[in-house]
Amino acid sequence: MTHTTHSPTTVSNIGVAMFAVADQDAALAFYTEKLGFEVRSDTRFGEHDEMRWLEVAPPGSRARLALNPPMGGEPGGGSIGVETPDVLSEHARLSAIGGIDLDPEPMRTPGAPLMFMLRDPDGNHIAVVEEPPAS
Repeated sequence: MTHTTHSPTTVSNIGVAMFAVADQDAALAFYTEKLGFEVRSDTRFGEHDEMRWLEVAPPGSRARLALNPPMGGEPGGGSIGVETPDVLSEHARLSAIGGIDLDPEPMRTPGAPLMFMLRDPDGNHIAVVEEPPAS
């Protein structure tokens, strides 16, 4: 295996994560009404506007989540991590809303930040993780 020197990447940020969803309108309702995300993009494209590019994100987030129809596969199976300074409060907030498939309790694993998982209606996984303290 030969190693060649490459110039450094020009990529500086994860802009968009993508989930495959069965129904874009149902996914949009879940992310905005249940999780409190905001719509960042909702545009039609294609020769007859038959396709839809839909992005949501937590308020203030640079990274966005695109909710796309499955491309040749089944919906679900993707995962993203989101960060919060207060995992316990966010777990309590989501528990109180109801209708969300989330872990019963946040997990404390030695060497890992406090976190819990939730699943959207299509079975995509969202890890809610304690953000690292500002250095």
